Amino acid sequence: MATGNQGTSGMTLDTLVARLREALGSALEAVVLFGSAAVDEHHGEHSDLNVLVLLNRLGGPELGGVLGAVTRDWAAAGQPAPLVMTTAEFRRSTDIFAMEIADILARHRVLHGTAPFAGLTVSAGDLRVQLEREAMGKLLKLRGAIMTAAGDADRQRQLLARSHSSFLVLFRALERLAGGAPAAAPDALIGAAAARVGFDPAPWLAVHRFRRGMEPLREPAATLSGVLAGAEKLAAFVDVYPAGG
Repeated sequence: MATGNQGTSGMTLDTLVARLREALGSALEAVVLFGSAAVDEHHGEHSDLNVLVLLNRLGGPELGGVLGAVTRDWAAAGQPAPLVMTTAEFRRSTDIFAMEIADILARHRVLHGTAPFAGLTVSAGDLRVQLEREAMGKLLKLRGAIMTAAGDADRQRQLLARSHSSFLVLFRALERLAGGAPAAAPDALIGAAAARVGFDPAPWLAVHRFRRGMEPLREPAATLSGVLAGAEKLAAFVDVYPAGG
């Protein structure tokens, strides 16, 4: 059942699902909320409502017209465009989107229809390849953003808040790769990744508390330096992680 979560313009998940059903009719197979909002870890302006839309057919008529208008209105509500795929595309993408699909399988809520997740698995080999690529990619992106935000405390706080959830995705993938079940609580997940990789969890925990409104982030530059050091250790750790686990 859809929830009342909404973006800045007031468009709710219920409204989104209703309009998708109207726009797509029999082509629509499932609408799935995934990520933090699906497990009650959504934190206002720093978290997105991520939606997967699965269809039995997909072409110009489905992408344009009313579906285009729905997507524009959802974006105007401050949310990312829905991830739109055919069911067949989703099921055969576990190799190239190993991290994302593993996360969707573990943290999702079906808002409409039936999600085709039964029997779907992600291999450790595919997970490792993507994790290595994403860890280095996130590190490079973080370095660039740090240079852009240099000397601006507000931009540094925004950078830390925006980038936090993407690193939690990497931490969950790391725990799965190591054969464990990722902790549901972000602070426990950060602690587990820090212990495994060997970085200081304190800066990451400070960002987590800031995002939750538990305490201010008084030294964003120092926190950024700590997060950067952890991101560097993560990329180096995954680079030499055995392919077999």
